[in-house]
Amino acid sequence: MNARRKVLLAAIAVSAGLLLNTYVASAQEKQPLSSEQIAQIVKSADRTAADRTNDQRRKPEQMLGFIGIRPGIVALDISAGGGYTTELLARAIGPAGKVYGQSRPRDPNQVVASRAAPEGNSNPTAAPAAATAAPPTAPRPSSVALAERDNALRSNGVQAAPIVALARPFEDPVSPELEGERLDLVTLMFNYHDLGHLGVDRAAMNKAIFRALKPGGFYVVADHAGRPGTGISESGTLHRIEEAFLRQEVEAAGFRLVDEGNFLRNPNDPRDKNTPDPPQPKDEFVLKFRKP
Repeated sequence: MNARRKVLLAAIAVSAGLLLNTYVASAQEKQPLSSEQIAQIVKSADRTAADRTNDQRRKPEQMLGFIGIRPGIVALDISAGGGYTTELLARAIGPAGKVYGQSRPRDPNQVVASRAAPEGNSNPTAAPAAATAAPPTAPRPSSVALAERDNALRSNGVQAAPIVALARPFEDPVSPELEGERLDLVTLMFNYHDLGHLGVDRAAMNKAIFRALKPGGFYVVADHAGRPGTGISESGTLHRIEEAFLRQEVEAAGFRLVDEGNFLRNPNDPRDKNTPDPPQPKDEFVLKFRKP
């Protein structure tokens, strides 16, 4: 009996050791990327000139570091647009993970029109010069832009996560097939304010994101700061949103604020114009929420 017991205890010890080693290895793989690793990703020679220009105001090294980006995770980029953030996430997460880029399905009956106050207009109350403006053209669909980015990553041999485009409404941004996969990270970069003048049910969207995230998963939102008391009322003119208002809406879905990024702050921005005059960077905030 003693000999059998010793053999059994030894086998249990070996199994426990193997499980511990597996856990440690898995935990190490899930560690956030270092600042050096992130810098190498941002400096990748195959990134486009347009993205490098965008880097000057978006500060991707600080953003990815603030997010705490980890390899092998599953992420969703809400309102992915042309895919600037989506591609950065794919590069950082690597081939063991996956990145989804959501965009609103295009309404074929919607007439393409220029905005009364386009991003970059320093005087959003002025009427657009329609007489000299070129006829509006439909922007390239986000799904096409994301597919092009994914193909370029594969063609250049970049060890990146596959990018999957999702054409879904903001109120229900997570497709049913994703519900079993569960997300580690959701990002919404500089477009939460647009949900105001687009008439989106933001409470439904935030609740859907909360359900889709794993416990402990993160929801990172960045946007242009509005003045206290303005809420989301200036979304279609100044393209801004009050930080406290946004935080209140997200926390109402069950999220908890865990960090605030100040690397895009500009205290000299009066926040009363779309683009400050004289031109200067907008005051922008970055909030990191966690699902308990």
